[in-house]
Amino acid sequence: MGASSHVVCPHCAAVNRVPVARLGAGAKCGRCKKPLFTALPVDVDEAQFRAQVSRSDIPLLVDFWAPWCGPCRVMAPAFSEAARELEPEVRLLKVNTEQEQMLASQFGIRSIPTMALFAGGREVQRMSGAMDARNIVAWARQHLR
Repeated sequence: MGASSHVVCPHCAAVNRVPVARLGAGAKCGRCKKPLFTALPVDVDEAQFRAQVSRSDIPLLVDFWAPWCGPCRVMAPAFSEAARELEPEVRLLKVNTEQEQMLASQFGIRSIPTMALFAGGREVQRMSGAMDARNIVAWARQHLR
């Protein structure tokens, strides 16, 4: 049998073992039967964030943002566009720092938007400031090599 990855379902947080060759082939969750990848960023709370970081083998690109932040609102469509290009290679998550203040504090988020890239359960890179989709994709891929 070929290599497989653990993928946390964005809907029910179940951990699924998926053959790497099938990641982009419409893989569905074994528990809730919903798609594991939707080509959209996933809004997460603290529990969902921790499940994704600790249990997923897929790198995570996290947008720490707030609804009152103008640059965050400007970057939101670009982040969604980046999800269409990066999935299933990378899962994109959104953390609302107004609702998840403990996470923002834990990760020392001082300005928003801030993107943090996680791999292997730890943060590997961070970038503050709004970016367009092309630069988000390039930045993520550059730091995952």
